[in-house]
Amino acid sequence: MSNTSLLVAVALGGICGAAHAGPVLDRIRQTGKITLAHREASIPFSYLDANKRPIGYAMDMCAKVTEAIRKQLALSALTTEYLKVTEFNQVEMIEQNKADLECGATSNSAERREKVAFTIPYYITGTRFMVRADSKITDLRGFEGLTLVSTYKTPSLAAITRANNERLLRINIMQANDHVQAAEMIEKEQADGFAMDDVLLYGVLSTRPAPNKLKVVGKFLTLEPLSIVMSKKDPELKAMVDEEMRRLISSREAYAIYDRWFTKPIPPNDHALNIPMNYLLRDLWKYPTDNVPN
Repeated sequence: MSNTSLLVAVALGGICGAAHAGPVLDRIRQTGKITLAHREASIPFSYLDANKRPIGYAMDMCAKVTEAIRKQLALSALTTEYLKVTEFNQVEMIEQNKADLECGATSNSAERREKVAFTIPYYITGTRFMVRADSKITDLRGFEGLTLVSTYKTPSLAAITRANNERLLRINIMQANDHVQAAEMIEKEQADGFAMDDVLLYGVLSTRPAPNKLKVVGKFLTLEPLSIVMSKKDPELKAMVDEEMRRLISSREAYAIYDRWFTKPIPPNDHALNIPMNYLLRDLWKYPTDNVPN
């Protein structure tokens, strides 16, 4: 056997070994399909277009990762299937093996790392506030004695609840089922503000019938690194995903994907969010890591 043939054989042997070693990779190799979990309305990360197809920044990142997995497993084709998830069940769908990658807007937290694995963050955001355009509120203290809504079971809800209790602000905190419902509560004056990751607030704002009647205010109350989610029981899968994320960043393909979704017009209204990459993400991508502080 020539040296070249030997190297190829060793490489293929390593790939096959990794595929058998990890339960998720083994299932993907055997079935020839991968299931991506997505959100319905987390603009611009993961949402449905006019034809009800999942699109977005996170979906594009997952598409790149999916192709890298196909190549690593030496598959001639890899069918992509989709599973719609919500803020309530996105982690559970990965835990229960109903999805292989979650491509939504899920933050990497210590609590969630007990259940699932995360790759290198593709975005860093934090909790801010959506209010009506004529509101004088500029920070959390401005909601003292008023009503503030957040989405059920999110880090933002936990953060404002904790701060409200610690600072004795007497804020009436309400829970919405999703971001759209929360925005509607502001518009209908059922609440004075909506606390959520600022980029999601801007995404919701871009879809409202009268976006000029709402605004996003305040400094970051929390910092939330958003990442692709996968099984904690398949370290070989995580290694593949991490490797592809590092390649996307070093080749600057990730920067181009970012620009497509954050600085240029996007569906459904062909409005640009005009959100340049913040310094937190720029700095993290200089030395890409999945180690995050929270």
